[in-house]
Amino acid sequence: MKQIKTGLQQLIEERHDLLKGRRIGLVTQPAAVTTDLRSAEDALIAAGATLTALFGPEHGFDGAAADGAAVEHTIHPRLGVPVYSLYGADREPTDAMLAEVDLLIFDMQDVGVRFYTYLSTLYYLLRACGRTGIPLLTLDRPNPINGVAVEGPPVTPGLESFVGIIDIPIRHGMTLGELARLINAEQGFGADLTVLALTGWRRALWFDQTGLPWTPTSPGMPQLITATVYPGMCLVEGTNLSEGRGTTLPFEIVGAPWLDGYRLAVTLNALDLPGVRFRPVYFTPSASKHAGEHCQGVQVHVMDRNAMHAVITGLHVIAACRAQAPECFAFLESSWEGRPPHFDLLAGDATLREGLALGYDVATLTAHWGAQEAAFRARRAPYLLYDEMA
Repeated sequence: MKQIKTGLQQLIEERHDLLKGRRIGLVTQPAAVTTDLRSAEDALIAAGATLTALFGPEHGFDGAAADGAAVEHTIHPRLGVPVYSLYGADREPTDAMLAEVDLLIFDMQDVGVRFYTYLSTLYYLLRACGRTGIPLLTLDRPNPINGVAVEGPPVTPGLESFVGIIDIPIRHGMTLGELARLINAEQGFGADLTVLALTGWRRALWFDQTGLPWTPTSPGMPQLITATVYPGMCLVEGTNLSEGRGTTLPFEIVGAPWLDGYRLAVTLNALDLPGVRFRPVYFTPSASKHAGEHCQGVQVHVMDRNAMHAVITGLHVIAACRAQAPECFAFLESSWEGRPPHFDLLAGDATLREGLALGYDVATLTAHWGAQEAAFRARRAPYLLYDEMA
């Protein structure tokens, strides 16, 4: 395998010319590190960059805020420059935030899932750059759950939100650099966009095959295995089931006080879903849904990550929980955005929730996905930067 270099690594080692004489606004989060685990801001300063503004996404520039929690503007305690929140009153940088910026640099480690909101922050940055004429340099990083697999429905018109900003599948198989190219073209933003691509990355690689260090990308995404199950298990957020927040296994476990974990595991294992097995678990969340209550449920064990269909697996888990206790199970009626049910915004499709609520078979509800996924593969092709044999 060739040595893989992120966009950041190339910038600080080989492309200092892009930094010279420019006032730089850096949009990043703590998982954007160098191979020796320096932060993006420290690495850029060491390379001679003049940072005049910092910007943070959901969870904040320091990555400490809870999911969905609004983040305020502040001053960086060590660097003394403003840190503007793009997950509070403003989702898009204002002209005032950009007054001292000649170049915006975007560097975030994504997890390859549509509703992970760093993609939405990128969308609004592209729109702001198109509006102001400020160039945007996107430093690319790997899709940690590989760039081959595509799964799930697109976003139905009218269900666009911060967890579904564009109509792509739940698992899109693209890097943020590739998505920046797609968004800029399809939305007609006209931003002056440069993507500093990865070198040595192949689409089939998972993050633990890259040789790059993994750091948590957000408080609820501590490990690569979390990201592996996240495309489907995050849908649990739209129900009254615990998705494991407030435990050491967020998104790997699901449960509720009124479930029988042993029966649930037997039911799910009988489906013989590809690449996964289920084990009964018992847990008491310290936060979020059912905090302080004894819950039963299952843990998703990934036996073959390339065979697993993560989104379909998540739907089967939800369907089995509902079938076991339909009188207790419920979909949440609203979302953090206060609009349609949160499940609909995550799925991008209200018919999934409606069908599950009526007890429809998961295979029936997802039978049309193959054609939609194939259409997206063709649509994304012009924007891809990497192939299988890079």
